[in-house]
Amino acid sequence: MLIRVEIPIDAPGIDALLRRAFDGDAEAQLVHSLREDGLLTLGLVATDDEGQVVGYIAFSPVDIAGEDRQWVGLAPLAVDAPFRGQGLGKQLVYEGLDSLNEFGYAAVVVLGEPGFYSHLGFKKAAQFDLYCRWPETENAFLVYPLAEEALAGISGRVDYHEHFNHF
Repeated sequence: MLIRVEIPIDAPGIDALLRRAFDGDAEAQLVHSLREDGLLTLGLVATDDEGQVVGYIAFSPVDIAGEDRQWVGLAPLAVDAPFRGQGLGKQLVYEGLDSLNEFGYAAVVVLGEPGFYSHLGFKKAAQFDLYCRWPETENAFLVYPLAEEALAGISGRVDYHEHFNHF
């Protein structure tokens, strides 16, 4: 298993994985739109021994209260069914967090499964007076500070790119 930054030749494999993992095309369309508009801050793939994409994670810019604070949103995270339960999702998240930290990003937000992400160190964003546009997501909207002072004096609505509003 190899985890690395995505390259253009990975796009068809990422697309196929997202369509399988999410039982539809919304996430695949989202990633395609973000990629086309240069809005993928970071995309990582996990490939098997034959080079097939079996895991994927993407990060894209978000604004807080209308300002760019060098934060990113994690979405989507996908692991092919035969590889689930082996820690691959966790590895993809940690690899992404490490890379983003090295690049100087301040924090990561995610709208996802609270049990999974809190186990990885994410905290409920609401406890920092942060929220997103989707109603009734308080328990699933989480934040992971990469910089020591990332959450100091920051509050308000976290906005993903408008591409997220179409899916």
